[in-house]
Amino acid sequence: MDSVNLQIDSNITKDLDAIQQGQLSLFELGYNPDVLDCLSSLSNDEVFTSPKLANQMLDLLPPEIWSNPKATFLDPVSKSGVLLREIVKRLDKGLKNQIPDKQTRINHILKNQVFGIAITGLTALLSRRSVYCSKIANSPLSICEEFDNDMGNIIFGAVHHHFKDGKCSECGASQGVFGNRQGLENHAYAFIHSDRDDVFGELLTMKFDVIIGNPPYQLNDGGGIGSSAIPLYHKFIEQAKKLNPQFLIMITPSRWFTGGKGLDAFRDSMLNDRRIKEIHDFPNSKDCFDNVEIKGGVNYFLWEKRHDGDCEVFTYDDGHCVSQLKRPLKEKGIDVFVRYNQAISILRKVKGFSENSFSELVSSRNPFRLASRFTGHHEPYNNRTDNVKLYSLNNISYIKLEDITHNKQLILRNKILVPKAFGTGESQTDLIKPIFAGLNSACTETYLVIGTFKNEEICSNVISYINTKFFHFMITLVKNTQNTTKSTYALVPMQDFSRPWTDEQLYAKYGLSKDEINFIESMIRPMDNDSDKPKKSRTKKAKQADLLEGGD
Repeated sequence: MDSVNLQIDSNITKDLDAIQQGQLSLFELGYNPDVLDCLSSLSNDEVFTSPKLANQMLDLLPPEIWSNPKATFLDPVSKSGVLLREIVKRLDKGLKNQIPDKQTRINHILKNQVFGIAITGLTALLSRRSVYCSKIANSPLSICEEFDNDMGNIIFGAVHHHFKDGKCSECGASQGVFGNRQGLENHAYAFIHSDRDDVFGELLTMKFDVIIGNPPYQLNDGGGIGSSAIPLYHKFIEQAKKLNPQFLIMITPSRWFTGGKGLDAFRDSMLNDRRIKEIHDFPNSKDCFDNVEIKGGVNYFLWEKRHDGDCEVFTYDDGHCVSQLKRPLKEKGIDVFVRYNQAISILRKVKGFSENSFSELVSSRNPFRLASRFTGHHEPYNNRTDNVKLYSLNNISYIKLEDITHNKQLILRNKILVPKAFGTGESQTDLIKPIFAGLNSACTETYLVIGTFKNEEICSNVISYINTKFFHFMITLVKNTQNTTKSTYALVPMQDFSRPWTDEQLYAKYGLSKDEINFIESMIRPMDNDSDKPKKSRTKKAKQADLLEGGD
């Protein structure tokens, strides 16, 4: 091997001298958080956990666990190895009195207490390098002297998807996308596939006190134009619960709060699980991941086997806890998680009126069975009495009545159109622009229909309600993505539309306090009432899948 000239700075020289004098070990030298801090701040499609975030998650565990030489820890989705590394550092400090010799203590921790399952072959090497200071667990450079194999306790082995009817029966991966990836990572994560026995070996028989991780968030399902993806993180949580640990901590997107694609059953199970002791919620994901935007925010939670009670909910903004409240995860009569503590009192006052839901007026997706980009004739057809004004993506055109085969009865009535997708996914900037659509009108999949109504005056009154901050606020309790459905409007109460509505009238009706009003006002940006034009086309960036693949 050719010789390499190295420039050794004074700090490194001091560290080497300290090692020779027995004042510093290779273990301590190798645990430099700056490298993983830099990795976590990279802007890419992976979501790395920073050392700071890793320690915030570990702070949820009882302090006495770090002085327990029998406590066992598993990261089932290890990527950078930062969680395992920080666990080892805490155990090294906590076990100092019980195991005074540094090397003996490190050997014990790494051989008997800390375990990881890497999500790819590459992350296995990275994780071992972070934890063992060597990508080969039993190499001379490893800080652990007791491994007899190259993986140590951070394992990886290739497993395979089990395809049926074009989808993996266990994770939902698309066979078209992942079925023939020779030489490439197939993202068949061992922790959630049944043939993991061949990978785990004796690891499956172990009892873990703590399972902690940042699981992959999604997987391409082959739909749409290549950006469609299915959530994946909930499968890791479900599998972790099956192992019955004492504590479970994971960080995930917050979309499960309101369910959605593949998440409704999971949301219900979480909201009814009284073992969830704490939830730390970040509506702005950049409070956790600096250079990655995850629509709807992220959260990490503490699940404790022996806990049976309400959950302590913490909400953060700009790195600071702005709200803390112990409450049930599931409010009576509501099947979603209301993320904002300050909203609970408002919601309870509104629910106390026992009014029907505004969602009863909202159509299902694609009411006329016309694709978003469908357009008709740019001018009304001559010599025809059945011209239908068509609202579509960034366009108004005309089609014949005979061209519509679904929900024809809606065409001949007064109605209101609202965009199916609006805003950015951030509640404070999500503006609704309702459109009055009179007789002989229809829309493409771009819009949902509200109504129908007897006359234009009632439509105007409904629009006045939609334009209130109160209306918008009630939507934000459910909406955490750009896309909306009928269910997005579930918490919005019905009103008497023989009259128009203002925020002041609604605040008075529901008896809201000054603090409650101020909270609503702080959550909602002033409405833009330029609602007579169709919504412009979403940008390419907005059309991309909102979730990103995660991992620590």
